[in-house]
Amino acid sequence: MLLHSPALARGWNAYLGAVRTELTVPAKLRELAICAVAALNGAEYEFHHHAPVFIQAGGTAAQCDALRRLPVTDNELSLFDTTERAVIQFTTEMTRAVRVSEETFALARGALASEQQLVELTGIVAAYNMVSRFLVALEIEPE
Repeated sequence: MLLHSPALARGWNAYLGAVRTELTVPAKLRELAICAVAALNGAEYEFHHHAPVFIQAGGTAAQCDALRRLPVTDNELSLFDTTERAVIQFTTEMTRAVRVSEETFALARGALASEQQLVELTGIVAAYNMVSRFLVALEIEPE
């Protein structure tokens, strides 16, 4: 679909390529955030393509199943460690309300290794909200 606009496709690929390969956020947390965005926005194409990457980066099938049903139950939260729960909470608030509460921001800041990773997580969530909105609006489904 992007190839209908070569300029958009070039910029899109450069930006998302950097988000996927050049940031310091660990791959598992990046893919966790991407899968959470996809689930929250009903972007099945996005989830379909990133869930295997999440598992390859160390996630589990049970975690993927729980992510599909966001928000997760208290029982499902136990599938995730403290850092992963902070990423899910941050991603959920940013995706649903745009604004992140002070409590959640502090939780994410404490869970991540650096301010750089906090900025990068914010960029990941923002970028993949863009992706999911594009996919859902154009009704792009998995092959």
